[in-house]
Amino acid sequence: MKLLAIETSALVCSAAVMEDDSLIGEFTIQQKKTHSQMLMPMVEALQEKLELDLKTLDAIAVAGGPGSFTGLRIGSATAKGLAAVLGLPIISVPTVDALAYRLCGNTGLVCPIMDARRDQTYTGIYAFEGNEMKTVLAQCAIALPELAEKLNEKGAAVTFLGDGVPVFREKLEEILTVPHIFAPAHLNRQSAASVAALGMQYLKEGRTETAAAHKPEYLRLSQAERVRAEQMGKENGAPENADP
Repeated sequence: MKLLAIETSALVCSAAVMEDDSLIGEFTIQQKKTHSQMLMPMVEALQEKLELDLKTLDAIAVAGGPGSFTGLRIGSATAKGLAAVLGLPIISVPTVDALAYRLCGNTGLVCPIMDARRDQTYTGIYAFEGNEMKTVLAQCAIALPELAEKLNEKGAAVTFLGDGVPVFREKLEEILTVPHIFAPAHLNRQSAASVAALGMQYLKEGRTETAAAHKPEYLRLSQAERVRAEQMGKENGAPENADP
């Protein structure tokens, strides 16, 4: 089996091809260019360098969220377009799960943290039994003190990774009571290779969806949707300090 994987949930833009248990190609870049400028050229480069006929693919795997609303939409639209044209299923891989899988085989707990803004982080808590990943806390959007409390209650050593590390590291150092470390640079960001590895597992399990059915999992409303909801609340007579 062969699949193309796409990861555009954060600043990293990444595309990879996996065949059975082998990663045969990957392009990853992190810079402040829109993913719409970078993604398709990466896919085309993989086609050229691997002499890949997209018609030989079995599925398209994509980081399904949470993450940047714009990034997720670009990745989703690209995956849906390719899948529709090629007649392929889509494998939606939870972003935080894929990020945690970067540390497959790690001892102790693994905790990806992404900067979700508004004093929150997209996160989850995971543990590995060999190469099998166990979900301790499913991906969610929560405040950092709440996450730290959950980790302190677990009492186990934890490894952090993700773009939330430079944002929250100092605060974590203050409030954590459990042993903790931070993943090295080559493992601490999103990667299409990780999306591909989990995507291949899901493909074997039949966890796919159609291009028409696929949509990103944002976990919370976008800023525009929050503003609209607040405006509607005011128009309907809700007090200005009401909970959203």
